[in-house]
Amino acid sequence: SYAWIFNEYPSFVHQDSRRFVSQETGNLYIAKVETSDVGNYTCVVTNTVTSSRVLGPPTPLVLRNDGVMGEYEPKIEVQFPETVPSAKGTTVKLECFALGK
Repeated sequence: SYAWIFNEYPSFVHQDSRRFVSQETGNLYIAKVETSDVGNYTCVVTNTVTSSRVLGPPTPLVLRNDGVMGEYEPKIEVQFPETVPSAKGTTVKLECFALGK
């Protein structure tokens, strides 16, 4: 399983309406970055069978002061398989991201 530490352990990133951790890719997505998001982010991968953990290197998030934003065309990113087998009564989660400006 994937999780992210914000600045230092044990301050984990909590998913909410702006933050999402993909359990498919391990990517951390933050929408509408705010000043409070500035800091170091460290990915934590946990083997659910052995309960062992591996931490990646810290990745700093900084805000630009020049007012320039990276602009790119809007797009929807999906990585759905052709079919998703599931048992009746189970939960299926499909990840879809809207990107751009």
